[in-house]
Amino acid sequence: MADKKAEKNHDQVYDLSNRVSRSVIAVIDTVVQRGGFRGEELTTIGQLRDQAVQLVQVCEANRAEASAE
Repeated sequence: MADKKAEKNHDQVYDLSNRVSRSVIAVIDTVVQRGGFRGEELTTIGQLRDQAVQLVQVCEANRAEASAE
């Protein structure tokens, strides 16, 4: 019983992480297109975007692994 609940919570975290990361990427891309960042901010913004992309990749790999089981 506890395993099912933990698995459900795990899936919810992956789903939410995936959606949040995709939203972060979309917001960053939109603000960049509008010229909303100063040059000195670009390194930090780029790192945040890269981290969001990595998280999406982890979530997608988890989803693929779960569907293969």
